[in-house]
Parts: sequence; structure tokens; C-alpha cells
Amino acid sequence: MKNSLWSKVLAIGAVVGLLTLVLARIGFLVDERRGRQQEAIQSVQQSQAGAQSVMGPWLHRACVEEWEVEVGEGKERRLQTERREFRLQQAAQDLKVQSFATAESRYRGLFKVNGFLGRLDLDAQWPSLAALEPKAETRGSRLSCGPITLMLAVADTRGVQRAELKLNGQAFPVSAGTEHPKYARGLHAPVALATNAGPLQAQLSLDLRGTGRLEFVPAAAQTEWDLKSDWPHPSFGGRFLPVQRDVNEQGFHAVWRVSELASSAARDVAQGTAMCVGEVGGGAYAEEAGSVHDNPNCLDSLAVSFIDPINPYVLADRAVKYGLLFVALTFVAVALTEVLGRTRVRRVHPVQYALVGLALSLFFMLLLALSEHLLFEIAYAVASLACAGVLGLYGAHMLGGWRAGAAFGGALGGLYGLMYVLLTREQTALVVGTIGLFAAVAAVMLLTRKLDWYRLFDDLSAPRVRAE
Repeated sequence: MKNSLWSKVLAIGAVVGLLTLVLARIGFLVDERRGRQQEAIQSVQQSQAGAQSVMGPWLHRACVEEWEVEVGEGKERRLQTERREFRLQQAAQDLKVQSFATAESRYRGLFKVNGFLGRLDLDAQWPSLAALEPKAETRGSRLSCGPITLMLAVADTRGVQRAELKLNGQAFPVSAGTEHPKYARGLHAPVALATNAGPLQAQLSLDLRGTGRLEFVPAAAQTEWDLKSDWPHPSFGGRFLPVQRDVNEQGFHAVWRVSELASSAARDVAQGTAMCVGEVGGGAYAEEAGSVHDNPNCLDSLAVSFIDPINPYVLADRAVKYGLLFVALTFVAVALTEVLGRTRVRRVHPVQYALVGLALSLFFMLLLALSEHLLFEIAYAVASLACAGVLGLYGAHMLGGWRAGAAFGGALGGLYGLMYVLLTREQTALVVGTIGLFAAVAAVMLLTRKLDWYRLFDDLSAPRVRAE
């Protein structure tokens, strides 16, 4: 039967177009599962506590200045009281935080959400409270101020499990709220000291539960945050990285040191700048793009995220993006085998190309389904071995020999291995992928360097008896 070369080329092109749609639909499925994971994270945040940010301890007091002014003329002249409301605030001179965070995992169906229970011991010192002494701006005015209040702002107060406060060694009760108009959520305690009473030392112990991310605002002249955790996969973010860090399989230990010369957090708190909290995402690696801390309208923060280094949905999404290239390389390999082994290999029908491409596409769906129940490495191994085995067996009949089928299955196994390297080596994925593609093109050029393409096309367009 006469077989037109150009008809076959067009048919294979149509197969590639169909497989592109299949891969796109699988990509949509991966996105849908990632969306479900985000919904699981939001569900846990709504039921327990979200990402946490802590700011303070911080001293403030509300004051009012009143004075009389004359208004009107003649018989209408009278005294009218004017007033000015203002707030005095003072950051700690030295703030040291010792903390330990224990990882706590929560599940919503198949989806894992990383949480933590943190113990924070804060030690803040003020050498003097003179900055909280009000000063009149109008001669003859009357000044009145409320008590000095020590506050600690917390992003999500539902996560507060326990709080104990000592001022100059004496225990003080802690109440909900901060009594501050800009940072309403948190804790506060009245400080029963005069502004000339001398230095103040505040020791606050806090148990805080949250989801995915813990931040601390360095709102002091000198801040040191020492954090230990049993979570082995931290991602450090915020505006400052730790000056010391040690990460191993048992957990991590990080230390931040920030002064007011490097951070404007203390000045920004006095001006009421918003305390933003980074989002908890399902990203596998470092911080997701578009961090809120790139926003100059947010307070500086020190941050750590409790991430999973291998997120099956992120890796499956990356794998699908390589899908079309994977199919194209396989089709090139089949076509090259058909051309170079023309006298020994059966001619491959477009339907067979379609079946091979469909099996390659279903690998990504199989990988996604298995990775929801198994470790990603095991899921990838099972999916790749299953697809390489099936395609190797099919290739033995498609290409007319077990040796050709074994070579076909082995080549697919090599491609799966290369893809796994691309997925797991984020920093070197570009160079590995580029070298792999260059090697593939070089191999095709080397194998076909002696072919007479004009004669080959004429021969392929001619009728040929199919091998039995």
C-alpha cells in the first residue's frame, strides 16, 4: 500500500497537537490540586491560627493637652477650649529573644499543613523612661496622660497559649489587646512606674501557636533573636537573614542581630506603619515571589517558614512543563530509529505514535496521583518504571524486535532520570537541561551525518512492503 510521507508528517503533527491539549488538561488538574492544598492551609488557619508575627515589647501612653483661646469679638468674645491628643512611645534599648519552635503537622484530607508551637522568652530593657514624659507645645496648657502601657503585638491572637510578664522582677497580670490604635491585636499590661523611676526591665514568656511561618519585628535599638527548632527544612526570609545558622536533620538553630542603624522598624512603629505577615504557601523551595516585605509600607521583619522541601504539586507542575519536550524527544528517537534501521525496523504508524505519546502523557497523571499517597521519590520511581516497562514492551512489537524494544525502554528510562534531576536540582536545572538538549542534538547530528536526505525522502515516499 502506498504511503505518503507528507500525510504521515501531518498526522504526527496532529498527534502532537492533541497531546499538547492532553498535557494542558493534566496541568489544569495539577493546578486544581495545588488550589485544594491552599484551601487546606486556609482551613487550618481559620480553625487554629495563621502565620504569626510578633512586635514588642513596646511602651506607650496616651496624652491630652488642653488650653483656652479667645474667639469672637466684642460681646461675642469668649474662651474656647482647644485640645491636642497625642501618644508617647518608646522602644526598648536592648531586646533579646530566646525561642524554640516545635513543628506540628495538621492534615485536611490528603493535604499536609505545617504548623508550630513556639516558646518565646523576651527580655527587654529601657535605661530610662524620660521619653514618655509629656511636653507642652502651648504656653499655659494643661497636660494629662494615661498610665504607661507595655504592649506586645501579635498577628493572630488565637495562637496565644500562655503569657507571663515580669517588670523589674515583679509579676504583672497580662490582658488582651494592646491599647494601641494601630496595633490592636496582642497583649498589654499597665506599668505602675513614674517616668523618673529609673531603668525598666521587662521579661515576657509567651507560648504561641501558628501555621507555616514565624516572624519577629526588630523594633528596638538593638535586637537579638535566637531561634531553635526541630524542623529540618527552614526557609529564612524577611528583610534580614540570620547572622548565624546551623541546619541539619535534627532541626535548625538561627541567630539574628539587628540594630536601629540597619532597620527603621522602631521609627516605623512610632509612625504606625502596618505590621504585615507573609503568606503561607505550598511552595517547595524558598520564598514565593512577591513577598509583602518588598513593600515599603510594611514593618521590617525577621522570618522563617516551615516548608516541605519536596512538594508533590510544585514538582508535578514542573514535570508537566517538560512534558511536550519529553514527547518531542521520544518521537524524534522513534523517527530516527525508523529512518536509520529502515531495512530492519517496521514502519511506525501515526496511531502508534499517538499511543506512545498518550502513555508518556499519562505518566504525569500517574505521578500526581501516586505522590499524594507516597513519598515523591517512590512515586516517581514507580510511575517511571511502569511507563518505561510498558513502552519498552510495546516498542519491541512496534519496532520489530526485542533488542529495539529494550533500547527504546532504556532510552525512556534515561529521559525519566534526566527529568528527575531537573525537578530536584533547582539551582542547576538550567545547566543540566541545556547540556542534555545539546547532547541530544549532537547525537542526532552525529547519527545522521552521512544521510542523503533528498534520497531518503524519495525512498520514504515510495511504497514499501511491511515486514512481518
